[in-house]
Amino acid sequence: MTAPRAGFEGSYLGANDRISDQAIMECKICWTPYDPAQGDDFRQVLPGTPFAGLPEDWHCPNCDAPKEQFIVQSDPGAPGLIEQKRIDDQVALLVADFREIWHAKMRDVPLVNKALSIEAVGFMPYEGRGLGVLMSPWFMNLVLLPGEGEDWSTLTPGDKEDLRFPSGTYEFIHNRREMVGGYKACALFSAMGDFQTQMQARDVARAVMGELFKEENRAETTRSGDIRAAREAELAAVEAAETEEAEAQARAEALAQPSRRQLISAGLASDKPEEGTA
Repeated sequence: MTAPRAGFEGSYLGANDRISDQAIMECKICWTPYDPAQGDDFRQVLPGTPFAGLPEDWHCPNCDAPKEQFIVQSDPGAPGLIEQKRIDDQVALLVADFREIWHAKMRDVPLVNKALSIEAVGFMPYEGRGLGVLMSPWFMNLVLLPGEGEDWSTLTPGDKEDLRFPSGTYEFIHNRREMVGGYKACALFSAMGDFQTQMQARDVARAVMGELFKEENRAETTRSGDIRAAREAELAAVEAAETEEAEAQARAEALAQPSRRQLISAGLASDKPEEGTA
């Protein structure tokens, strides 16, 4: 006997994953709508509750028909749902790529954090592309995936590109993997030893996705750049001073070494040519 299909009969054969949280549904018995923005006062369902989030025993407030008898009236969120599904498919390939790397190459490397695992966090559409955080036992990166119709298979691994976000400008490195193809990554953590649990690392990744779009962080990002530039200038000055000191030491040592003529004359002769000689 075939098990009953969860969801609703009227649209997409009851596949709840085919409708967005903004979908306005209507009863196909009496045509009473359910609008998530309004909720359902009769059943004390709060505004903002999507159709998929209604209680299992929820019925049409007008004719008492069950949820399964509702169909899609309109769905403003459908395009976004389709885009998110495209990104989710890309992310699944990205995760699969790095799980393979973990099992084939990285799991026995001493510096990895074996308390962590490969996980994609917070991937969402951003300017037509997928953006989110990929975390692993050995790194945490902000990752940008190609948009619909974009071919990043020709990206040169190691090339760098500055990308602007509301919080500032960040350096991304181009890369390619067998399954996901080309992508761009910005290093957040190049070592993961400070994280005690997967949940802790996940919380940091989610926080990054939130802070990335806050313009008030731009000053801090700029300040970080200023600090980095000042530190680089300081290191350059130290290096120049060390080079000058080394050269002066070399000159002093050269002067301290007696010439062959001085050695022959027991130090009584100098290296200066005598008058009348060339």
